Amino acid sequence: MSAKRQFEVKALTRVEGEGRLYVRVDGDRVEHVELNIYEPPRFFESFLRGREIREVPDITARICGICPVAYQMTACHALEKALGLVMTPEIRTLRRLLYCGEWIESHALHMHLLHAPDFLGYESGISMAADHREVVERGLRMKKIGNDLLAILGGRAIHPINITVGGFYRSPRRSELKKLLPELEWGLQAAIDTLKLVAGFDFPAFEQAYDCVSLHHECEYPLNEGRVVSTSGLDIAVEDYESYFEERHLPQSTALHSVLLPEAKPYLVGPLSRVNLCLEQLLPTARREAEACGIVWPSRNNFHSIVARGVELIEAFEEAVQIVSLYNAEPGVSRIEFAPRAAEACHATEAPRGLIYHRYRIDDDGLIAEAKIVPPTSQNQGQIEDDLREFVPSVLQYEDAEATRRCEQMIRNYDPCISCATHFLTLQIDRQGE
Repeated sequence: MSAKRQFEVKALTRVEGEGRLYVRVDGDRVEHVELNIYEPPRFFESFLRGREIREVPDITARICGICPVAYQMTACHALEKALGLVMTPEIRTLRRLLYCGEWIESHALHMHLLHAPDFLGYESGISMAADHREVVERGLRMKKIGNDLLAILGGRAIHPINITVGGFYRSPRRSELKKLLPELEWGLQAAIDTLKLVAGFDFPAFEQAYDCVSLHHECEYPLNEGRVVSTSGLDIAVEDYESYFEERHLPQSTALHSVLLPEAKPYLVGPLSRVNLCLEQLLPTARREAEACGIVWPSRNNFHSIVARGVELIEAFEEAVQIVSLYNAEPGVSRIEFAPRAAEACHATEAPRGLIYHRYRIDDDGLIAEAKIVPPTSQNQGQIEDDLREFVPSVLQYEDAEATRRCEQMIRNYDPCISCATHFLTLQIDRQGE
């Protein structure tokens, strides 16, 4: 095989968004790895300036069609902190149920249609369905259940419109949620079956010394609240986030890269980090299945991320079943009213792809004066590049097409949402040597 090679994939499939990966190799040594995010920047932080407070959840929902709730919930919590609002226990519980719906639809989609084909040897979920029809149909049915939860709580499944600062415009009807309970119970067993499937995949032996970062809550698996913790010992309030994490612009990318200070090192957010750091907070069924699936936690192999998503899929269904089963009286108050005022606050939640951070400043006129949004994928980009530097040497023995496929599979461990991050992927490798 020639020492000088160049190959290219026009667009990475089975991820959301557009971009390019450039790798330069000198013999067996990787000289340069670069994620070139070329999707146009979307300027949502600028769009929010001058907007009324209640407009923010509806605008931020448009950042992503797969994880709109993550943007809405993070924005609502940050603005409610600024306004001094305290949610009722009923609103807080319904918000967790809403987030469960998003985790269900996002994890089910990624595992069954985007990532499983890599492990089972198919180019797409459609081609996989020819031989594994029941697996694909199970994933689609679970995704629909998540979408149904979003529709009931959010008014519609894509870009929900029932979410507001202070709660919900309308509380879900008891009859609507109870009607969904049998499907949620089916989904819980389906998620258990899914975890058993993906835990049996053949995983590359690829371990990294990840600094995992996630929210951590003493009493529950992190969704809407918690402290920011890491495997290196970080344990801070969300209000201190910007003292320890910094976004940096790189010339090859329209997305900012986040680093962990003071070393300015990359870090990992997402399902693997959450399971590694919050295993003890899982609900009983999810924890039992996590400990029985054959993966040793904490794991340092991000190819196990599909297993971590399987654990979280069980967690989301399990919590949804609990909440809906106990939803016997509709809340008397669906939202807390507020008066706009000058203030500033921040918050972080856990999107399906990892920690998401928002900060807002409200001006004297009650309008948004400043907004800062840090999506999960922009936080993972530096770690993706580090993974590729370590992973590429193990695939140089293969022909171009197979080497490319394996690099794509590694990137899909992250389930990157590139449109969220642009405020990959074309793969090109230059082989230079003897």
